[in-house]
Amino acid sequence: MEGSPIPVLTVPTAPYEDQRPAGGGGLRRPTGLFEGQRNYLPNFIQSVLSSIDLRDRQGCTMVVGSDGRYFSRTATEIVVQMAAANGIGRLIIGQNGILSTPAVSCIIRKIKAAGGIILTASHCPGGPGGEFGVKFNVANGGPAPDVVSDKIYQISKTIEEYTICPDLRIDLSRLGRQEFDLENKFKPFRVEIVDPVDIYLNLLRTIFDFNAIKSLLTGPSQLKIRIDAMHGVMGPYVRKVLCDELGAPANSAINCVPLEDFGGQHPDPNLTYATTLLEAMKGGEYGFGAAFDADGDRYMILGQNGFFVSPSDSLAIIAANLSCIPYFRQMGVRGFGRSMPTSTALDRVAKSMKVPVYETPAGWRFFSNLMDSGRCSLCGEESFGTGSDHLREKDGLWAVLVWLSIIAARKQSVEEIVRDHWAKFGRHYYCRFDYEGLEPKTTYYIMRDLEALVTDKSFIGQQFAVGSHVYSVAKTDSFEYVDPVDGTVTKKQGLRIIFSDASRLIFRLSSSSGVRATIRLYAESYERDPSGHDQEPQAVLSPLIAIALKISQIHERTGRRGPTVIT
Repeated sequence: MEGSPIPVLTVPTAPYEDQRPAGGGGLRRPTGLFEGQRNYLPNFIQSVLSSIDLRDRQGCTMVVGSDGRYFSRTATEIVVQMAAANGIGRLIIGQNGILSTPAVSCIIRKIKAAGGIILTASHCPGGPGGEFGVKFNVANGGPAPDVVSDKIYQISKTIEEYTICPDLRIDLSRLGRQEFDLENKFKPFRVEIVDPVDIYLNLLRTIFDFNAIKSLLTGPSQLKIRIDAMHGVMGPYVRKVLCDELGAPANSAINCVPLEDFGGQHPDPNLTYATTLLEAMKGGEYGFGAAFDADGDRYMILGQNGFFVSPSDSLAIIAANLSCIPYFRQMGVRGFGRSMPTSTALDRVAKSMKVPVYETPAGWRFFSNLMDSGRCSLCGEESFGTGSDHLREKDGLWAVLVWLSIIAARKQSVEEIVRDHWAKFGRHYYCRFDYEGLEPKTTYYIMRDLEALVTDKSFIGQQFAVGSHVYSVAKTDSFEYVDPVDGTVTKKQGLRIIFSDASRLIFRLSSSSGVRATIRLYAESYERDPSGHDQEPQAVLSPLIAIALKISQIHERTGRRGPTVIT
């Protein structure tokens, strides 16, 4: 602290109408909007900070991290300057601004912070022409619940000014404490730059048997792994945890340098975008592969020869093998959670274990409430996210360590584990199809008309014949969720069509995009007979897809020939 106190300025501004946070308190928009529109980022940051009651905000500690994408450093500086001006007493920031989303949740919980701000657009592309986002996590370490997001939005619509210390400068590269005297502040404002991995790694050590995983990854009969950080935030975590701590060779990890544009790639861990990993795995040299998204909360698992483990199967297999993890042997298993669009594979495991399963809307904030109340030990979504009550976020690296623990305990390959699971519980064929970049008005009318059709009483019992298949409608609804903890009702979370053979079709509007809209179509079919477990999912599901396209008229109404196939 040198020189005169840093001035605190109040800057006039005007509101924007489009700053409604999507699920979990996040605002995700084209980077050019944040970078080019006057006060766009300060407006939203002020709205987030003002959503915290003044008595809770004054002198509190908050955590700040980013996935390293373009505009993150500038945005981090603005967040620091505004946090100081708004009475925050201390900020914990990852070195060079880097912190994975799971690590932010971990630190919030560890130090009992008031919350955290994460600068990420998750799996969306980076760079000047990409996406940028700001996400607010609350004191339990999880995404902001809807009541907080609504409060942020209401403030953003009426904001007239924001406060900032534009002369405050921090060195994000230097570990340790930095203190600043501000005008009209009795105590100095503190910033602590921390190693992005250490606190999170210490938590992982309490969950897993690191010796067992290390034995798997080292020695003459080691499992050869290939881990793709996709030039996102996970590079330092992969190197420090899997390579330095657990002994995997350094060349096991690829694309581990965080880049502002993710190397020009789409940092989304699925078969469409993680093609570098997929090709490496198809060669047969590696027995286990994984990829992570930009901020480290999503993951993909591949076995030898590119054997793909769907996210829904991964969740169910993890649930069935929790006894391989010391944490669960000690804590027990109280219940499972899955988002409504996620396949019902988890439900069969839950039934066999005699534990409840909670079906929630998409969005991790719903799981947080269940975990806080002690109802839920493990949860997941079809969008490549899985986690447990060790945090209040989905956690990609945790999921990878679970898989390595299962392999070490069962001494089987990825494919053998998956096929054994299918043999015991049956296979749930499942696919998600995304119609992206649609006109919001078009999607509104498609969903409105579809809801009127499928929720009409006359739709129940209708039969659809496609080739040799005949599907009879058993149940339909517009999914709504009543939180068992606080009774909060969340409506219009997707349209469900459930057939008499337990096959499902689901239509849902995505809430994660900004200017354009996305309709997601999900199809699921169950096969108990092991002789039917080797079919291609899209071939199995093609009759269901034909029904979905017929009743929705989505191709005719959008001018699209087909969607992006995600899982």
